[in-house]
Amino acid sequence: MSSDSTPQTPQSRRRFLQLSAAVPAALAASSLLPGGLAATARAADVPEAPSAPSAPKKRPIGIELYGVRGELTKDLPNTLRTVAKIGYEVVEFYSPYYGWTFPYAKDVRAQLDDLGLRCFSTHNGFEALLPGETMAKAVELNQILGARHIIIGSAPRTTKTADDWKRLCEHLTTAVEELKPHGLSAGFHNHHMEWLPLEGGPRVMDIIAANTPKEFVLQFDVGTCLEAGADPIAWINANPGRIKSLHLKDWAPGDKADEKGYRVLFGEGVAPWKDIIAAAESTGGAEFYLMEQEGSRFSEFETAERCLAAWKELRAGRPGSGA
Repeated sequence: MSSDSTPQTPQSRRRFLQLSAAVPAALAASSLLPGGLAATARAADVPEAPSAPSAPKKRPIGIELYGVRGELTKDLPNTLRTVAKIGYEVVEFYSPYYGWTFPYAKDVRAQLDDLGLRCFSTHNGFEALLPGETMAKAVELNQILGARHIIIGSAPRTTKTADDWKRLCEHLTTAVEELKPHGLSAGFHNHHMEWLPLEGGPRVMDIIAANTPKEFVLQFDVGTCLEAGADPIAWINANPGRIKSLHLKDWAPGDKADEKGYRVLFGEGVAPWKDIIAAAESTGGAEFYLMEQEGSRFSEFETAERCLAAWKELRAGRPGSGA
């Protein structure tokens, strides 16, 4: 993954709407050019010279800022400074960022650059992927921040039946094409209920995977998968190249009052992290990781620090650092 922190030039909303309207025409015209798609296919057949083995790809570790939401609400600059000092390399902003003005987003980007932090994705409401003014605003904000994935944090509450989910997937598929000219991808973040079968039908996540294009990102929240009793490794292997990022949320059976459920720290739950990470990197297409915590027995910053320490132990291969 490139470490270049130069932001893309944000498109004005008028320019965004012009480009979006031009997408179908551009796709049709490409087949009329001399050689067209066949020339591209022939070029792909040319054998390449063998290359030397490359170094393992570095996948940065970040934090979904919902895990430090109390601190973020009180003082965003201090929150960014603190997570950078702890050792995180990437941050993911969640939906309130959508209310920022463009000048404020530029100020936040400057803070990120000064701290050596990157923002590769954001969490959004569904309106961010509706063509028109709302998507145009999301595009401009994400380009300012340097993000590449616009992730839907949850579906509209009216999405209940299999047909509802398939209609939603039609919108998501349109969003994929709308975002392409702007160098952005669309994606979806799973929750517990999406791992459960609909009445007389498949799981919601299976509907989403089957009814969206391969470019659509399936951001993987591991903890909710575990709570639902689903197999995280089977999910990754069934969707090669689509698990671009993972929320490293652990889970353990038990009650919240006993500091179980999602309140366990990374590495304290039942997640087989070594196997999950191996599948994510060999098959899933993982580009970066995001620590996420919904609360624990420690303060937000101490929780973030302890989880990162456990992650580093796992990556170093030290005993006790993951099942």
